[in-house]
Amino acid sequence: MAESPAQSGAELVPQQAESDLASLVFEMSQQVQMGMENMLKLVNEIDQNSVGIKDEIEKSKDYAMEKKRVLEEEKEQFQKAAYTILDMLSNRG
Repeated sequence: MAESPAQSGAELVPQQAESDLASLVFEMSQQVQMGMENMLKLVNEIDQNSVGIKDEIEKSKDYAMEKKRVLEEEKEQFQKAAYTILDMLSNRG
């Protein structure tokens, strides 16, 4: 039995839809892959920046601790000098 023109046209519609759907899925997968690659680049960049930031924080902590030590020493020296002066003043009287 020969196919009628309406039947062959009806078969082309699902095939075209399937082809369009496959193209759409392929394009979307390509876009998702590009998005993932871009996100990976950003994650790597963030990791590199965070290492630099952590290093700077550590340096700042070290500097702050050293500054605190120096200030404590200066405080002790001023206190000793103040006690010495008070002692000298109290011994005069």
